Amino acid sequence: MKKGEKMIIDKIEDFFLKIAERIGLKKLADWYREHREGMRYLVFGVLSTIINIVVFAICERMLHLSTIISNVIAWIIAVLFAYITNKLYVFDSKTTKKQELAKEIISFFSARIFTLVIETIFLKIVIDKLGFNEILMKIISNVIVIVLNYVFSKIFIFKEEKNSFI
Repeated sequence: MKKGEKMIIDKIEDFFLKIAERIGLKKLADWYREHREGMRYLVFGVLSTIINIVVFAICERMLHLSTIISNVIAWIIAVLFAYITNKLYVFDSKTTKKQELAKEIISFFSARIFTLVIETIFLKIVIDKLGFNEILMKIISNVIVIVLNYVFSKIFIFKEEKNSFI
């Protein structure tokens, strides 16, 4: 990522935080700044979720694809968006060496495949077997997936390397 791209995100974020302060939400703006990583994850997670749900709805309702195919297509597109935004804007990963980058990408997609399997089984049961509303169940499953994905990203994938004094 170019430095200018990161600055644009920072400027947009600062713009909204200044607005929040001016309308009397200084404590909220300060809290956001203290929890910037988590809040960015939440913002980009919501955007990934919107992408996921919209693509799922298009595939299932307009293209009349099966639940599983619709979910897989939606997942692929949303995960590509999530990887890029998580790497560049949320966890600020500095990984550039090919081997480390490959490990990071494989770890990210492996964790996402794990949560995809959980989500797909959940959707298959609640939509196809129990007859619940597909969009409502998709939204509920996405909330669960967002939490799991943050834990995997924070603890395993984009963890900060501790500097050793040895």
